[in-house]
Amino acid sequence: MTLPPTIADVADIQAIRQRLAQHSRGIDRADFGMLADCYHADGAVEYGFFQGPAREFAAMLVDVQRGQPVTQHRTSQMWVRLAGDQAVSESYVIAYAQSPEADGSMRQRLICGRYLDRHERHDGIWRMTHRRYVLDTNANWPGAYAVAPLAPLMAHVPAGGQGAADAGIALLALGHATIDRFSAGGSGMPNDPPAAAAVEAVIAKQQIADLTMAYCRGVDRADEALLKTVFHDDSTIVSGAFNGSGQSFATEICKIVRAVFDQTFHSIANQWIEVTGDGAIGETYVIAVATMTEDDGSKAEILTGGRYVDRFARRDGAWRIAERTFVMDWNVKQPSSRAIGEGMYAQLPSGSFGPDDPVYRLWN
Repeated sequence: MTLPPTIADVADIQAIRQRLAQHSRGIDRADFGMLADCYHADGAVEYGFFQGPAREFAAMLVDVQRGQPVTQHRTSQMWVRLAGDQAVSESYVIAYAQSPEADGSMRQRLICGRYLDRHERHDGIWRMTHRRYVLDTNANWPGAYAVAPLAPLMAHVPAGGQGAADAGIALLALGHATIDRFSAGGSGMPNDPPAAAAVEAVIAKQQIADLTMAYCRGVDRADEALLKTVFHDDSTIVSGAFNGSGQSFATEICKIVRAVFDQTFHSIANQWIEVTGDGAIGETYVIAVATMTEDDGSKAEILTGGRYVDRFARRDGAWRIAERTFVMDWNVKQPSSRAIGEGMYAQLPSGSFGPDDPVYRLWN
């Protein structure tokens, strides 16, 4: 008989997933300390091109990454199996990278694989003891992604970088400082015992995760009412498509989506959340796929990889976004290869804007 998970089990799974997200952040920011901290001192890795101590792997990888085009390691489907103070996990990863071919030309790549990890809890802290990387497939595009020149402020989004130069790191630090100024700390209930505060944090992380998923549905379905529930009344957002208040964004982005795009698809993963009382900060990786009609009538598809850097606040018991900034890591635009209603796709229902989308019949 399999027993249902306890709140302690859920907390352990969240801690392991947080560590997995940290690993991707460490690689993409070329941050040795962040990456090495994911492993116990005797941790080891098997990456094909490197097999050995994890700390040596971290040093080698950061040295290779530093100064190169920004990568994005998007870890998702983090399936964790607990066994006391040990655990194993399988995570799917889509990694975006740029690298030169033999002739010197640049190529953009999406590399799809899985992380097979072993974890142990020492002195209450979960870290990895072993990682094995398995490659499943990859896709490649010629050319390099170039960061766009500074746009008008009304359409600007920050670009990703490495180390302290990354806009996301600075925004997270600012969010953390804001929480420190205004939060009492703990669970928001100073007299609660530590165990109760830990339970509060577990619940808060799940509520925040649901909030970020609601945001994606709100944009993709052009659901203004849903989007308005995601933001506090005094919130702000920098998205590039619209920079301003969160409530105004909910209205304007739905107009933009309906007017400009045939469809949008926002897929989030690799979520890292730190809760402090009634405040929280988070970084969530996103890949957005959109199809649009160009001025000449042709169709184009756009793949965009980036991160949502957020500050969340709990007011009157409800978590909502107080500040959101989209940080751009990479972007590909090409003639559309979309095939809907054809061949093997002919019998599949298609997504749509508004209440005709199939999710509303299920959700309501």
